[in-house]
Amino acid sequence: MRFLKILGLVSVVWLAGCATNSTTPEEATGKPLTTPSTPIKQTSPSYPSGPLSPISKYELGSGTYGVTGIKAPSDLWDRIRRGFNMPDLQNDLVQDREQWYSSRPDYIQRMTERSSKYLFHIVEELERRGMPTELALLPYIESAFNPQAVSTAKAAGMWQFMPATGTYFDLKQNAFRDDRRDVLASTRAALDYLQKLYGMFGDWHLALAAYNWGEGSVARAIARNEKLGLGTSYEELNMPAETRMYVPKLQAVKNIVANPIKFNSDLPLIENHPYFQTVDVTRDMDVALVASLAGIREEDFRALNPSLHKPVILAAGMPRILLPWDNAQVFRKNLEAYNDGQYASWTVWSVPNTMTVANAAQRMGISEADLRKLNGIPPRMMIKAGSALMVPRSATTQQDVSSQLADNGQIAFTPEIVNRRTFVHAQKRGETVAAIAQRYKVSASDVADWNDVKTSSRFKGGERVTMYLPVRLSTTSFAAQSPHQPKVAAAAKGSASRSARAAPAKAAAAKAAPAKSKPAAQSKGGTPAKRKH
Repeated sequence: MRFLKILGLVSVVWLAGCATNSTTPEEATGKPLTTPSTPIKQTSPSYPSGPLSPISKYELGSGTYGVTGIKAPSDLWDRIRRGFNMPDLQNDLVQDREQWYSSRPDYIQRMTERSSKYLFHIVEELERRGMPTELALLPYIESAFNPQAVSTAKAAGMWQFMPATGTYFDLKQNAFRDDRRDVLASTRAALDYLQKLYGMFGDWHLALAAYNWGEGSVARAIARNEKLGLGTSYEELNMPAETRMYVPKLQAVKNIVANPIKFNSDLPLIENHPYFQTVDVTRDMDVALVASLAGIREEDFRALNPSLHKPVILAAGMPRILLPWDNAQVFRKNLEAYNDGQYASWTVWSVPNTMTVANAAQRMGISEADLRKLNGIPPRMMIKAGSALMVPRSATTQQDVSSQLADNGQIAFTPEIVNRRTFVHAQKRGETVAAIAQRYKVSASDVADWNDVKTSSRFKGGERVTMYLPVRLSTTSFAAQSPHQPKVAAAAKGSASRSARAAPAKAAAAKAAPAKSKPAAQSKGGTPAKRKH
């Protein structure tokens, strides 16, 4: 039976030789760095006339396609159209999506312009593997070609990998980078996965359904239909609404690319040549410095290197970066001439024992606010021992971050221990919620919440006030009260309304702690399903 054949193929991974790379993300927060005294200016574009050998089918410089004598594609859209090789899907859902896309020309324009940086590389990889070029359009459906896209189910990157599936396909996710967003690595992983799924199901529409819904889910849907004597094509299976619309969306985009005039769409010109080059990095380097030496804006660097979390590139974990074609040579020459000091303003510190953020900041010579922002540390959290923190690099530090830290560094938190304290307010005139909050360095909204009052309220003399304070405050602030401060009383068991509330510290910890990603659904063969929205 077909179902048994599918299950037998679940564990087969189609290996395709494609080198993985690492890249970088959001706006750098590093110190501004000086540029070489005589920077090399960017020259006019000098791209090769066609795709790069040995991957390419094109004869460079000949103007012909392969050995057939057919004229080389005029642009990348033409090249993509020539590689279409999937059966067309024709139904009402396709027409519905065609109308949806064609009625939004601004959206189409933004998506296609964003894709211009990445599309050539994806087409090259598809041709090298002998895969249909329709698959180059899949990121339009997944993420609108936004490498920073994150779904509600925590799928990330332009190919939208769930954490568990990304790990299965060797996409690193650590404190410094997330390869699910990396242009080269995520494309390699996505095409590996799609090849594997096609090998299992022998049908591109079913492979795409499995990419969206999970291979185990599609296999079970096929088995159900076989048991009932029903057909097992994409249109005949019972599947969630999102998966039901998945291939129609791709088909609609394919139809628009195939004939943009018919749909009143204006596709931006995308030349049939590489947009970027890979450049080797041998030292830890600030993102700001790399962008400066390459003669580009940081945001342009991060668009090509969207996986990086931090303002520094760790060479041991990310030995190659992507730069626009001509700027790559500008960078190499400017780097040779650079002699204005250290390359990196930041390094990584492995925290020796669990400590407060204030403690860590003091030891590393950085403000607590800056340390929190740089490392994404939530409030009311302590840093656990073994965490890899990004910290300022001293001028005397010569050693770069080790490969062990650069590739595997993680950061973990634990809630500050909080004690519940109840005291009787002793002042006759009373005191406002804001005044008490200021005295104990907590927010007025917290004090109001703990006592079921408004932030504008005033406590009466003799009224019981409930506070939740970190141990380091509860053992000092209360013990060293002035005569004008309220006296500490034994913690009351509290009224029904108060006892019903759990300690806010636990709730705050649950909110602030990084969410543990739920492993993606496992298929029977062991590969995690890509995601379930």
